[in-house]
Amino acid sequence: MPRKPKTPTFEEALKELESLVETLEQGDQSLEESLKSFERGVSLTRLCQEALKEAEQKVQILSGEQQSSELESFSNDSE
Repeated sequence: MPRKPKTPTFEEALKELESLVETLEQGDQSLEESLKSFERGVSLTRLCQEALKEAEQKVQILSGEQQSSELESFSNDSE
């Protein structure tokens, strides 16, 4: 049974994406290689966007929790 390739971390995906952009900008690849690189770049972009979206949601959740605990603290102090 073939193993599923490891999903790269955000940092790994971004680094690979930057490398792909450099390679594509040089224009030394064949059309087929360029299309494969572009396809991989789209995949990496989606992965990075999803990671950023998840991080943003976590920050919003944590900020919301912090704000509600600050509000509870404030309301307890004013009683």
